[in-house]
Amino acid sequence: MEKKKIAVIGAGPAGITAAYELTKKGHEVEVFEASPDVGGLSKTIDLWNQRVDLGPHRFFSNDTKVNKVWLEVVGNDYKMVDRLTRIYYKKKFYYYPLKPFDALKKLGLGTAFLCVMSYFKERIFPVKKDGSFETWVIGRFGYKLYSIFFKTYSEKLWGISCRELDEDFAAQRIKKLSLFKAVWSAMFKGKKNKHKTLVDQFAYPIDGTGMVYERMRDYIESKGNKVLLKSPVKKVNCKGGKVGSIELMNGETKEYDHVISSMPITLLVNNMDEVPQEVIEANNQLKFRNTILVYLKVEGQEVFPDNWLYVHANDLQMGRITNFCNWVPEINNGEKSTIVALEYWAYDKDEIWNAGDDKLIELAKEELRNTGLVKDLDITDGYVVKIPKCYPVYSRGYKEPLKKVEDHLTSIDGLSVIGRYGAFKYNNQDHSILMGILAAENIADNASNNLWEINTDYEDYQEKSTITESGLSHE
Repeated sequence: MEKKKIAVIGAGPAGITAAYELTKKGHEVEVFEASPDVGGLSKTIDLWNQRVDLGPHRFFSNDTKVNKVWLEVVGNDYKMVDRLTRIYYKKKFYYYPLKPFDALKKLGLGTAFLCVMSYFKERIFPVKKDGSFETWVIGRFGYKLYSIFFKTYSEKLWGISCRELDEDFAAQRIKKLSLFKAVWSAMFKGKKNKHKTLVDQFAYPIDGTGMVYERMRDYIESKGNKVLLKSPVKKVNCKGGKVGSIELMNGETKEYDHVISSMPITLLVNNMDEVPQEVIEANNQLKFRNTILVYLKVEGQEVFPDNWLYVHANDLQMGRITNFCNWVPEINNGEKSTIVALEYWAYDKDEIWNAGDDKLIELAKEELRNTGLVKDLDITDGYVVKIPKCYPVYSRGYKEPLKKVEDHLTSIDGLSVIGRYGAFKYNNQDHSILMGILAAENIADNASNNLWEINTDYEDYQEKSTITESGLSHE
């Protein structure tokens, strides 16, 4: 085997997995991470003598390759967590996935009747599809259910109208979910009736989601390879359609046989040489959405029973609340307080993105109080984390400019782009881990995996399995 020298830009799930797999295969690898930690969006941080993730990070996969790597790293240090997630709407909590009688009762007979009529109207007189998220969801669920359970949350998340949001987001996230299937699943529970994203249990590392990637880092370093933190990359140098080196922010240039990039695709392309003008113009049409996480320390336990809540309330700016007491007890470290995380989303120029920490903490305290979740419990501390460029925005027609960028990057010898940032894909952890595995196979084994297919149609031909309390279970 020819030993290759490989640079990996970014130590999130995709990048660190690629480095881990290449290290196992005996290659020389150096990972460059801009932040002080590995794990990217899936890292775990220490806060108030507890461990918390960057919002709710549930790992679940049907892919055997992914599950084998995850179990290889985690070993027996995980527990199965019972999933409870609900939708907060008009001061009421609706089970997600849908429990029909619960939803009908809380909506009231009048609204429930309108939902049913709206659904059947779409079966008889379907809305004309225009490529938007709005018409896709209305066509699947009817306008009334769309307006209650999809519109507000989606527009908070993306910062654009659902008419401007591409239907591809719905196709990727809820393509196999229908009202009929949700009702059937709720009434006749069984594994075969479950939509992939609505599983009742998921595996969770006892030291937080980030434990997976911390262990990968430890393995990489134990074999003599390097994971360099606080080491941002300025650019990937290409000449004649081939990668030759990378340039760090400190001005240092290092040569490699291959570069794997999980840095934001927009930054990668804008800083490269020999990029055609039409590709630059296409690249500038791609946009990312930022996340603000406000952690609050609530003096008490059993604040609310959910792992996380989706907030579908127009009078609240937050979009999601995570309760870390409801994951595994190990991350709470015996503390009597509860840490909750409120999520807000913004663009660079938005007022909330540029607000100071004190103002954001006060906003989060007020909004949490307004939900009624914490009642009269004291909120004694707050902590803010701002994450730039973490959601690729699927604006209508985004695939056309993305394809131009994709074609250009694919034409460059010695370059692989992976991950949520790198490939402009709204990945879950399992998608990014899979990208890392397959990128390593391409480099080390001369495989021909199409990394751009992952999180589109790749799941249709993967080997099926799930992680259970006793290990890997094949379907």
